[in-house]
Amino acid sequence: MATSRRVSRVSSLIKREVSQLLGHEIKDDRVGAGMVSVTDVAVSGDLQHAKIFVSIYGSDAVREQTMAGLESSTGFIRRELGQRIRLRRTPNVQFIEDRSIERGDRVLTLLTQLKPTASPEDDIPAAEDND
Repeated sequence: MATSRRVSRVSSLIKREVSQLLGHEIKDDRVGAGMVSVTDVAVSGDLQHAKIFVSIYGSDAVREQTMAGLESSTGFIRRELGQRIRLRRTPNVQFIEDRSIERGDRVLTLLTQLKPTASPEDDIPAAEDND
């Protein structure tokens, strides 16, 4: 139980620090081309590996460039995490594109297309007179 609490705490610390790094410290233009946000961080039980899930706003070309920029900056990010978060060993980081927001947006679009154009008053049955 204490181990999972520690993993959860380390995950949230990594998420906060990487978000800050992406917003202010990474100088790679490819990373700045699309709007990048950290959606989740999954840390292994032994704290040796961290999968950082990122959502990238932009075209497919911008996403590919941003992912390439993130991959090339993993050494810098790992070194910064090591300085900011005090752990015995800094976890290896891996960036994974998270498209769940895009899928959710697509589902909402489809649902709104299915929605009938009737007004809300049409759903209310008329009251019957029993006089």
